[in-house]
Amino acid sequence: MRARSVVFDLFGDYLRYRGGAVRLRALVALLGCFDVPEPTTRVAVARLRKEGWLAAERQGRETVYSLTDMAWEMLDEGRERIFGRATAPWDGVWHTVIYQVPESDRAVREQLRKKLAWLGFGPLAPAVWVSPHARGGQVRAAFADEPSVKLDLFQSRSEGTDADRDIAARAWDLPELDRAYAGLLAAYRPRLPRYRDGDLRGAEALVERMTLIHDYRQFPFRDPDLPYELLPAGWHGRTAHEVFLEAHSLLRGPAEAWVDALLEPTASSVVS
Repeated sequence: MRARSVVFDLFGDYLRYRGGAVRLRALVALLGCFDVPEPTTRVAVARLRKEGWLAAERQGRETVYSLTDMAWEMLDEGRERIFGRATAPWDGVWHTVIYQVPESDRAVREQLRKKLAWLGFGPLAPAVWVSPHARGGQVRAAFADEPSVKLDLFQSRSEGTDADRDIAARAWDLPELDRAYAGLLAAYRPRLPRYRDGDLRGAEALVERMTLIHDYRQFPFRDPDLPYELLPAGWHGRTAHEVFLEAHSLLRGPAEAWVDALLEPTASSVVS
């Protein structure tokens, strides 16, 4: 795991519930659990601050870091996509985004495609992306300040269930995604008994829980969270999500205890 990813995950899963700020000394200790050397941590923190993700404040002899509003917004959006799943029955409506971006703005076009994928859209044809979820407004809002991006949003229905499944099969590589979910299950489901027995403690529990998040968060970029009607038989995605939630919950106590143990000494040793 990259140092910057660990920093974001620590804020998102731990530090946000402990005042939302952390002293540099404590951050160095936390990243040390992941074998990240102190110089690497300092470089990563400096870059995140320069990029606008972190804010810094001097308290006594130490520097305290917190996430900026932009960073919290990104984390909250990511948390919703990672932990949430659509549960309401599908209304059968496809939401379509058709875009035009000049060839001279390839970087913007790539950003648009990544945003569409993140929101659960899939490419049905060149510049035509579809989703069973009403998230077109989020796409428009994200690129409202990009004059080169032209978006057309449509809502429509297909000829029936068979056509809907064919659309889903063309817009997403569901067999490959299902194999990836099966691989995640094969890795983590056998570990659940150890988690339930509380075998993991201290830094081991923290690293295990963060690794779990790291391994799972790739899926919201690839998984459109399709309604049941569009999923192939034997789909592993829902089971993998349930295993992820259970493992994440079981490791919470020991992981948080270790974070608290590392934070307390640094807080008490600061000279104001």
